[in-house]
Amino acid sequence: MAETDDAIRWIGRLDPAAGPRYLQIVTQLEQAVANGLLRPGDRLPPQRRLAEHLAVDLTTVTRAFSEARERGLIDAVTGRGSFISARREQEGPPLDLSMTIPPAPKGLRLGELMQRGIAEILARSDADQLMNYHGGAGSLAERAAGAAWLAPLMGAVPPQRIAVVPGAQTALNALLSLLAQPGDTILMEPLTYPGLIGAARQRGLSVVPVASDNAGPLPDALEETADRHGAKLFALTPTLQNPTCITIPERRRQDLVAIARRRDLILIEDDPYSLLAGDAPVPLAALAPERTWHVATLSKVLTPGLRTAFVVMPEGTDSASFLAALRATALMPAPLMTALAAHWIRIGAAKDLLEGVRREAAERQSLAREILPETMQAHPYALHVWQLLPAHWARDRLIERARESGLGVMAADAFSTGGVAPDAIRIALGAIPERARLAEALSLLAGLIRDGG
Repeated sequence: MAETDDAIRWIGRLDPAAGPRYLQIVTQLEQAVANGLLRPGDRLPPQRRLAEHLAVDLTTVTRAFSEARERGLIDAVTGRGSFISARREQEGPPLDLSMTIPPAPKGLRLGELMQRGIAEILARSDADQLMNYHGGAGSLAERAAGAAWLAPLMGAVPPQRIAVVPGAQTALNALLSLLAQPGDTILMEPLTYPGLIGAARQRGLSVVPVASDNAGPLPDALEETADRHGAKLFALTPTLQNPTCITIPERRRQDLVAIARRRDLILIEDDPYSLLAGDAPVPLAALAPERTWHVATLSKVLTPGLRTAFVVMPEGTDSASFLAALRATALMPAPLMTALAAHWIRIGAAKDLLEGVRREAAERQSLAREILPETMQAHPYALHVWQLLPAHWARDRLIERARESGLGVMAADAFSTGGVAPDAIRIALGAIPERARLAEALSLLAGLIRDGG
């Protein structure tokens, strides 16, 4: 493959067993746009150069670009090349079932909550200081707020073990930079968060799935796979896993931790949903505090605009190396948003907002159970469902039909870490503001699934 640069670093290797290669290119393009690696107006490499980089025929790339144009991902300008479309940012699917965001809770006015919170912060803070550069892992008060937020899950965690970061994606990028070198192997679940896959591929890591069942990764498979590949890093989402909604039970977690200790594996626990779930077992970071990096974002359970996450560092960790990796990824969180998040935690507003999101999620899950086929996997408070498709539907054809009907959903391919992805789609429930419109979208999708191709 040709040497990568900024114009081409968004795409990783193609998997011969993961379906049509042109669709893999489109999927990685969608992931790069969703993760912010590519932005509206960014120029894509020439098709021939991309084909050489991926070691595929030019026709494969040409077909991928044609499909991407059909999806509104890119625009072609004669004589200049192909660019990420601004229309994607402006329009999006009319009925968006693709983006997992917390729904606005009924009875809580987010705008008023923000106005009041910011006014209270400004009344006791220096505005100039809030708009200045802030280095380090966050102020002691902000780190203490993170410890208080996580206490229902983790118990008492010293604030000195917590770093305040600008979102989970930033934290994951920094951790992969710190903990692995290009060419290293990282173990993941067979299906997982696309942002994690994208970050690993961008880092040049070899992503290897660990065989799993409906209770999560299999301990014997973890040990065998780690031994076979010489892996020292395992990243997973133990609670309300994205996209399957699986929660790993406590006994399985203990078994996985035992394997991690025996094989000296470092664990990255991506945990956005435990507080939302309400019934989550003890986190891996509490079972194995000496080897687990715990990443807990507020964006997935309160509101995306906060761009605030808390990282619990392993016991005995010198934070300097992680903070250096973090600064190389993003200099700092936005001080005003971090101050607002900490303030909301201190006064109980964050807990109220979480409870509101949980109530709204429960209503939306109830709608999904009434409307969608019974082959879905879900949780009463999850922000998405995992819909297995009947034998007569291939996921790529269903995605095309859904798009033609004005629906945006995500196919299993976007979440696959290797092998053949299942015929399934993830259906997000939070992006459509009105429940009636959500019911309309779910009914339309359910009709497509039942009608067949």
